[in-house]
Amino acid sequence: MSKLPTRAEVPQDLKWKLEDIFPTDEAFQEALAKAKAGKERILALRGTITSGESLLAALKVRDEITLLMERIIAYSHMRKDEDNANTKYQGFAGQAISTAVELSSAGAFLEPEILSLDPEVVRGWIEEIPELAVYRHYLEDLLRMKPHVLPAEQEELLAAAGELAGAPGNIFRMFNNADLRFPEIPNEEGEMVELSHGRYIKFLESQDPKVREAAFKAMYETYSAWKNTLGATYTAAVKKELYFSRARKYKSSLEAALFTDNVDPEVYTNLIQTVHEHLHLLHRYVRVRKKLLGLDEMHMWDLYVPMVALEEEQIPREQAVDMVRAGLQPLGEQYLSDLEQAFRDGWIDWLENRGKTSGAYSWGAYGVHPYVLMNYQGNLKDVFTLAHELGHAMHTYYSNKHQEYPNADYRIFVAEVASTLNEALLNTDLLGKTEDPKRRAYLINHYLDEFRGTVFRQTMFAEFEMIVHDKVGRGEPVTCEQLMEIYYDLNKKYFGDDIVVDELIAMEWARIPHFYRPFYVYKYATGFAAATALAKQILEEGEPARERYLTFLASGGSDYPLNLLRRAGVDLSKPEPIVQAMQVFDAFLNELEKLGDSLT
Repeated sequence: MSKLPTRAEVPQDLKWKLEDIFPTDEAFQEALAKAKAGKERILALRGTITSGESLLAALKVRDEITLLMERIIAYSHMRKDEDNANTKYQGFAGQAISTAVELSSAGAFLEPEILSLDPEVVRGWIEEIPELAVYRHYLEDLLRMKPHVLPAEQEELLAAAGELAGAPGNIFRMFNNADLRFPEIPNEEGEMVELSHGRYIKFLESQDPKVREAAFKAMYETYSAWKNTLGATYTAAVKKELYFSRARKYKSSLEAALFTDNVDPEVYTNLIQTVHEHLHLLHRYVRVRKKLLGLDEMHMWDLYVPMVALEEEQIPREQAVDMVRAGLQPLGEQYLSDLEQAFRDGWIDWLENRGKTSGAYSWGAYGVHPYVLMNYQGNLKDVFTLAHELGHAMHTYYSNKHQEYPNADYRIFVAEVASTLNEALLNTDLLGKTEDPKRRAYLINHYLDEFRGTVFRQTMFAEFEMIVHDKVGRGEPVTCEQLMEIYYDLNKKYFGDDIVVDELIAMEWARIPHFYRPFYVYKYATGFAAATALAKQILEEGEPARERYLTFLASGGSDYPLNLLRRAGVDLSKPEPIVQAMQVFDAFLNELEKLGDSLT
């Protein structure tokens, strides 16, 4: 195996141009010094908001410093990600974060001060002063929080308890990432290899069922040895959420978690109910998987291995770009023209090098084009990753281009829509260009597995959270045995009778870090369903659906997520988008069943 190149050995045209944020490291240092000096400017605003003009002045100062910090954080962290062993950029990133924390602490008074004002007075200022119009959504959203904001002394007490409140999550992260050790298991060559979080899914994707079984058992036997500790840690996190939601006068932890996005809890419960009504599709998927893998008995460790093995093809970078371009044709000429900037103007950092951060992401700062980090290896999975990250990048590009800074940043709720939609369009294009049964089956397998992992599995996670939080909310004691029973029963319900629901799966909840950020995972399911429904509309309707979607991309955070998606053509307050997504899943499953007859 050839050695990874050093950062210096990577060709310049395959690196991103972070010089577009700061031309030199010296310019970064100057910006950092300017941001630090901004602390005094922020502190000087305390107690000054007595008129529309002073409110506008305060918000402008805050935004100026926040925007500068965005660039400082993006530049320093992306420089560090180029080579994590580079101590200079480790230092830059550390300085950036500590400065951001300091400035955030200094400006903590601002929103409570605005909330102490009469809402109608603030609304009057918005009407009187044209320049405040750009802050309308931000201020209305802030005023919406008022019933859940406490008197200053109580707010200070809650803030002071913040570090204590974070303890369950911090304890879990330290245990899970630093202290927990997994045993060695034999790989496909019979060599003993230490199991890790990073290697686990790779082992589950192995064509050797013994490797899959060994990885599964080693993973969950390890967690089982700590089940009482992990049960106590998780229930402490659930109780913490209940305490804060009640302190802030919410009806439940679920309502408190969804309030930020202005999402009614019915959206959450509708998702679960609609998925329940379509669990027969997941049961059928399990039967098809079992048949294609040629298994007499299917286990939980058999859910990740590809149903159809395709000979590994090497796709040159230029061909990957052409494949993405072709796949995204339905988004129109303007989108494709704007996308060319990503390939031409240094948006993408393409290749793996020694010390580079693994995986892929899209990042950036307002006023500068977005960036994409890749570790391109030349396989089909990487082509889908490229389309995915460019979806994020183009969403950011259009949001920043069409919205002023206060309204540009879109919420996590809609963040996965653009990326997943790009993957759906690419998949449809690739399927349209091949009649080869094995390749078609491989592509359909890719989509169905993504759907299973994102819609069905994340909804099961969401239901687990809801059951546990409800029990704690009713004052019922929740032990690790009950957590295991709840989780095991959900797996039985979701995956059906054609799979052996192994007892050890009852411990899977213990390794899901998202459960320490409650009622978050459902956004993955709604985002995937929305993207699937929108892609279907674009392919079937053409221009009207495309224009609605591009308007959505350009809307940033100028409205609440449900409103933005509703205008795009997807109403997540109703079951229809989930049903539409299930219809797509059903159609692909039908084709895979037919293809399976010719493959088995």
